[in-house]
Amino acid sequence: MKKNNVVMSKSYAFALRIIKLYKYLVAEKKEYVLTKQLLRSGTSIGALIREGEHAQSKADFLNKMNVALKEANETQYWIELMRDSEYLSTTESLSILEDISELIRLLASIVISTKASLGK
Repeated sequence: MKKNNVVMSKSYAFALRIIKLYKYLVAEKKEYVLTKQLLRSGTSIGALIREGEHAQSKADFLNKMNVALKEANETQYWIELMRDSEYLSTTESLSILEDISELIRLLASIVISTKASLGK
């Protein structure tokens, strides 16, 4: 359960970073389409983790964490795409890519340990 508290706080902080990045990209770069995708996937990670906190069963919890992991993976894709299309510099994207990589590792660990506890 301690790992879940860590992942909850990290995903919330990450969502705040995504919102700030979204505001920056819209205001400074005038990019509206890709940033909307980034905002949606980047903020849904924490929402899914929060949903998992009150899951109806371990299987439901596992499902929420799996979907959060998929959203984290998608978010990493959008950030890399923004970097490679030069909406973000390598320097600008470095820190946020480190954060999303850490969330992916935490979520993957939760998924693996939950599957093991369910005997899957």
